[in-house]
Amino acid sequence: MSEDEILEKLKEFLDELFEIPPEQVTLDAQLVDDLDLDSIDAVDLVLKLQEFTGQKVSAEQFQSVRSVRDVIGQVHELLGQAA
Repeated sequence: MSEDEILEKLKEFLDELFEIPPEQVTLDAQLVDDLDLDSIDAVDLVLKLQEFTGQKVSAEQFQSVRSVRDVIGQVHELLGQAA
């Protein structure tokens, strides 16, 4: 799955879960500062990504995630692809 495909899915998830307009979801958007996600939102996003990838996501894997680009990197890793 390409970075663009993952980005499009992520835009769908963020719109569905948090009503974040897709045009706000860019690679460099910061989850907390730009998209106003808090720790509870992050848990919801992780659950959605687990459902999407079919893989368990550990808290350690997501500790360093700060931007949309970081999320895409983690999804690549979960799908067994190099980001």
